[in-house]
Amino acid sequence: MAANHNKTPAGPTVFINARLVDPGARRDEPGGLLVRDGVIADIGGHLRRNAPEGAEVIDCRGNVLCPGLIDMQVFMGEPGYEHRETIRTAGEAAAAGGVTTIVVMPDTNPVIDQVALVDFIQRRARDNCVVNVRTCAALTKGLEGKEMTEIGLLQRTGAIAFSNGKNSVADTKVMRSALLYSRDFDALIVHHPEDHYLAAGGAMNSGAMSARLGLPAAHKMAEVIILERDIRLVEMTGGRYHAATISCAESLGVVKAAKARKLPVTCSVSMHHLTLNETDIGPYRTFFKLRPPLRSEEDRAALVRGVANGDIDVIVSSHDPQDADVKRRPFAEAEPGAIGLETLLAASLKLHHEEKVDLASVLRPLTINPAKLLGLASGRLDKGAPADLTLFDLNMPWVVDRDHMKARSKNTPFDEVTLLGRVLRTMVAGETVYQYA
Repeated sequence: MAANHNKTPAGPTVFINARLVDPGARRDEPGGLLVRDGVIADIGGHLRRNAPEGAEVIDCRGNVLCPGLIDMQVFMGEPGYEHRETIRTAGEAAAAGGVTTIVVMPDTNPVIDQVALVDFIQRRARDNCVVNVRTCAALTKGLEGKEMTEIGLLQRTGAIAFSNGKNSVADTKVMRSALLYSRDFDALIVHHPEDHYLAAGGAMNSGAMSARLGLPAAHKMAEVIILERDIRLVEMTGGRYHAATISCAESLGVVKAAKARKLPVTCSVSMHHLTLNETDIGPYRTFFKLRPPLRSEEDRAALVRGVANGDIDVIVSSHDPQDADVKRRPFAEAEPGAIGLETLLAASLKLHHEEKVDLASVLRPLTINPAKLLGLASGRLDKGAPADLTLFDLNMPWVVDRDHMKARSKNTPFDEVTLLGRVLRTMVAGETVYQYA
């Protein structure tokens, strides 16, 4: 089937015969939605079969219409690694996956640690990307963990959060200063918790599987130790802290305990860690080499329960394009990372199809939760909200074919896997940017 990625002219559009699912408003009901001038003009059961005169009519045929997905962790190739991914190709991949806003991480070349680079990303996105692009700027200069960036200036230029990317800040004093400084600007710190020294050289999770495969391993305590340190620093400073891509039950327990103490702490998990475990590595399949590494089945199941009961705030794709040259290597030498924008929704829906997590609990960490964390107006189906929408068939099976993916790099662990849940249409600010036909 062909898919159209060209923007169509914006005009009044009405979605009829839809299953309206809005986790933020606890809405799950049949109805319709009217889009005018790039925003949601009306919504409700009265539009289920009634279209205002002059509006383009889209019959949803009972499929799910929800807020467009917001992906809080996208590693971008541009600038510096355009052979892996560009802003244009990432936008096309996002649109095909029902993602209407992507937050790009600062791990580029040069690193996004200056005002001019935040401005560059925003200008390139305006000119080349069909979805909304927001920038997570570097927390420290060059991501070296030694000297803080100008958080206030970067925030005024448009940086929506601050992160040290794939690197943890090892220096506790620097991390404390960053949290203290960010508090004055109500800035969100997004941190990858990993003790570099304990995890150094590890190619996969430490356990029986790594011993069987004979691979160097990193113990999950490398994650837990830094997370526990960071929570203590949050307690000292009051800074807003988001633990990026936690991967084990112990980390989830640390976050839950911090929330119970009313600390400003949230967390995300990648959809790969919700749907895959260390045994999927099988015969040294490098597309399953991730950072943090895939954990045990017990850890995966604990994370799924965390989504079901709301302890996990956000699900991300952790989209990390890597080219064939760095993946076609022995497992221990291959670069970690997998693409995920196009499979984010369908892979997350596995929790609903297989694990009995209700649909709202799957969509909440993909829509309204990241919107609230980042201060975005999207992520909801409300009058006046941006018409960033995703229409999908909850039960349509499709086979992931890397040769037909929009992302420039093809390192998906779901290659040739059948997933349930197909994006039918993606709309950004009232314009259709993807349509499955």
